[in-house]
Amino acid sequence: MLKFTTLTGVAAPLPIINIDTDMIIPKQYLKTIKRTGLGTALFSEMRYNEDGSDNADFVLNKPAYKGASILVAGDNFGCGSSREHAPWALLDFGIRCVISTSFADIFYNNCFKNGILPVVVSKEEHDKLLDDASRGANSTMTVDLEAQEIKGPDGGTIRFEIDPFRKHCLMNGLDDIGLTMEKAASIDSFEAKAAQSRPWA
Repeated sequence: MLKFTTLTGVAAPLPIINIDTDMIIPKQYLKTIKRTGLGTALFSEMRYNEDGSDNADFVLNKPAYKGASILVAGDNFGCGSSREHAPWALLDFGIRCVISTSFADIFYNNCFKNGILPVVVSKEEHDKLLDDASRGANSTMTVDLEAQEIKGPDGGTIRFEIDPFRKHCLMNGLDDIGLTMEKAASIDSFEAKAAQSRPWA
């Protein structure tokens, strides 16, 4: 998993409440178990017109936001079904951080397991960040996980809270498999002892 330490990038505003996982990536794209290639399907029903052309009104299609790596989203982001393809699509598109006032629990957990930082802020802080994100090409923010701070384009700083264990995992690029592999020596030792004591097993 990619490490997350400090991210500086363009923040795109998407102040729609209750964006569910089917809006993030519609069900027809769930046939694959690959984590790559899903970025083109991200928000596809909002990003594309019926003929497949780009919807010029959608924020991520606007020139200033095409390279966005931070998303300032509305309340209850990631609700709906528990599809892991949703964070896969965000990550493949290039989104490494989503900021909202609240997230659906399963989506929130899935973000951490896929190298995406979900940040919860207050309504007042969210309003400020949305305003910052609405500046187009000037909406650059810096998210510092170590300091637990978001710095806006004017230099203003917002602090956020995060579980220490999840912070450790993100900063060290550890998903569930990575955490297990940290114990590889102990696992190998246990298996060797078990093989000696139970050679018939």
